[in-house]
Amino acid sequence: MNPTLPVMMQAVTTAEPGPPDVMTISEVLLPTPAEGEVLVRVMAAGVNRPDIMQRKGLYPPPPGASPLLGLEIAGEVVARGPGIADDAFPAIGARICALSNGGGYAQYCVVPAGQCLPWPAGFDAIHAAALPETFFTVWSNLFMTAHLRAGERVLVHGGSSGIGTVAIQLVRQMGGIPYVTAGTAEKCELCTTIGAEAAINYHEEDFVARIAELTDGRGVDIILDMIGGAYLERNLRCLAPEGRLVIIALQGGARAENIGLARIMTRRLVVTGTTLRPRSNAYKAEIARQLHQQVWPLLEKKTVRPLIHATFPFAQVVDAHKLMENGAHSGKIILNLQTA
Repeated sequence: MNPTLPVMMQAVTTAEPGPPDVMTISEVLLPTPAEGEVLVRVMAAGVNRPDIMQRKGLYPPPPGASPLLGLEIAGEVVARGPGIADDAFPAIGARICALSNGGGYAQYCVVPAGQCLPWPAGFDAIHAAALPETFFTVWSNLFMTAHLRAGERVLVHGGSSGIGTVAIQLVRQMGGIPYVTAGTAEKCELCTTIGAEAAINYHEEDFVARIAELTDGRGVDIILDMIGGAYLERNLRCLAPEGRLVIIALQGGARAENIGLARIMTRRLVVTGTTLRPRSNAYKAEIARQLHQQVWPLLEKKTVRPLIHATFPFAQVVDAHKLMENGAHSGKIILNLQTA
């Protein structure tokens, strides 16, 4: 470790599970990068729904991961652990964004080197921190799991969320046709502005009937779903033959009852689900490699961009979580640590 680095750092801690107010900023020991890891001085960190779940005690970190909140960061590499070649990326001093396995709500964070990506040209820390969690999630689920092909129709629930806004843009750029659901007229308008073929206000319309109308009764080829049990039966009715349903969150519950299985069989549907955090570092490094090759050029050309709803100083992490929980945001919420 660099002897000029501090022994202690500021980090968000929680004494017990609970509401946003259980979070405080405390002094904790600086982490040490292990084999294949780098230590990053965090300049900005993204706020994500898994952080909310972990804070509530409903999403424990996997074995070996930091118990601190925070799954995506942007900052500067200040130290490297053993096992990283001298000429390998990222070098000390590199400005990177990274999908962390935990610990991002802190002044310093250790991350596997393979999960780091350079800031796209023209990006600052705030915009770079908005990339990892959503872009890793969307790319791995739509392109590595569901194998999206050009010309296919995709339904994305939560179209105005960080994940939803990225999914709309990447589906468009890769030749797909994105449809979304969202909860207000303003959110629906945002979604169509950035490329959604149609945005369905789920408070005012039956998305099953609307998808049938939009696709001449055929249905969509892929659904990216964050709701879970409450939407399962309706999602199945939206899928075209050989359609794929990918469940990535359970905001509407983890159970579904009275589901008819015949539709799955007769229409040859695939129902799957993924969680990214427990996946291996090697798998996450492969996502990073594909993103750097296929998506980073789009970011640098500004044909794809992260949408940022709000930025909070590090000391206002409680307010950032409250905004995430009330659902009024569209796009990403970022913590700014550059003055922390």
